[in-house]
Amino acid sequence: MPDTADPSLQPATAPREHWPLAAVLVVDDEPGMRHFLEKTLQPRVGQVHSAASAEAADDLVRRHRYDLVVLDIALPGISGISWLKALRERGFDGEVVLITAFADLDTAIEALRAGASDFILKPFRVTQILNALRQGLERAGLRRENWVLRRALHQATPAADGLVGDSIAIKGLQAALQRVAAVDSIVLLTGESGTGKELAALALHHNSPRAAGPFVPVNCATLSPELIDSELFGQAQITGSTPGSGRPGRDGLFVYAQGGTLFLDEIGELPPAQQATLLRVLEERRIRPVGSEQEIPVDVRIVAATHRKLADEVEAGRFRKDLYYRLQVVEINLPPLRAHKEDMAALVAHFIATLAPRLGVPPITVTDDELRYLQQYDWPGNVRELRNLIERSLILGALNVSALYQGLARQDRRQEAGAPRTAAAAGTTALPATTDLHTLEKQHILAVLDSVGGDKTRAAQLLGISRRTLERRVAEWGQGG
Repeated sequence: MPDTADPSLQPATAPREHWPLAAVLVVDDEPGMRHFLEKTLQPRVGQVHSAASAEAADDLVRRHRYDLVVLDIALPGISGISWLKALRERGFDGEVVLITAFADLDTAIEALRAGASDFILKPFRVTQILNALRQGLERAGLRRENWVLRRALHQATPAADGLVGDSIAIKGLQAALQRVAAVDSIVLLTGESGTGKELAALALHHNSPRAAGPFVPVNCATLSPELIDSELFGQAQITGSTPGSGRPGRDGLFVYAQGGTLFLDEIGELPPAQQATLLRVLEERRIRPVGSEQEIPVDVRIVAATHRKLADEVEAGRFRKDLYYRLQVVEINLPPLRAHKEDMAALVAHFIATLAPRLGVPPITVTDDELRYLQQYDWPGNVRELRNLIERSLILGALNVSALYQGLARQDRRQEAGAPRTAAAAGTTALPATTDLHTLEKQHILAVLDSVGGDKTRAAQLLGISRRTLERRVAEWGQGG
């Protein structure tokens, strides 16, 4: 029996802050050992279940999710090693620490081959078992972090760099994010598409006490309605009637975000059924994996974002009013680019500096006249649209004036058709740009044509226009042939 006089056994002195929130299963046929481990681990990890046999433990594993299993080898009925092999075959990937009073080298080797994470001989000291279990939970945490990193790399998309600039609008946004980052409240980020909501969520995370934990982004609009529950909350293991059949258990994004931040982008796209489930999770801080009867406590900060006006969605019956109010603890609106065009030069310089090395191309020079042309456009795609323009321009070797000209032409057509102008656009003094912009367009198109040896088909592809349009432009300038 362990040394129960060890002060680390007492729950009151348990160093809870050094232990991750986790679910642990203890499997041992000795009641004293089960009681000792339950009493020792409960204040440290938050959730501990126990079983006296592999058969009873198997029933628990089918219904609940565990981060770590403490397993005795010598059990009545199925032995610990035999049950461990069956667990691994069914897809259980949690940590397993084997304990036994009778072991030799062959047993230890067999245990490790069966998938044990650690192997401890009885009797053991409290510090010995605690160190083994803490290391096992740290390994489980590293696996979650690695999964998050792999997922982020797999889904990597350029960040919408919307926080660059010195305008009043951006400085106000930065100050608001700094204040809110220090508290653990739910945050709702609103604003048009392309304004940089994910970057704002990252800023909240990195400036918060949770910065050492994972940042897990998920776009609710891209989740299949049939898989949303299992993606967010995980699913319990289901065993089929024949060996190898059934469905392995899996963790959801809430579990992967333990101790960190879960960013729910486009929350307005969440179906009604999942809105109700999410509301319960936000209120109770517990999730229930699909197919499980057990709820799992979660320790995550929620940051949600939407380009929709959720108040209008509530009025239309498409979004739950109670969930809207729960998310609206702190609401931060990100300004559209047209509201802070004075940041254009800083944004352009930022994108050139970050994208040119990534693309492996030399930086381009943007003149003051070109910057003024950029400021005439309303940028309906916001900072993301500007970023895409700079990326295309870097590939072409000069500012992509043709794309800007097309955007301004569409903007002019909307205004001629009577479309209301934004307050920001209405307050901007339009420059007499038509002639100069045509000149810039001509210079750019002819430069691209020259760079491809006069190949109009290739030049049209690079310019993003049709060959017929290119030929018409060239004919207008008397450059045919």
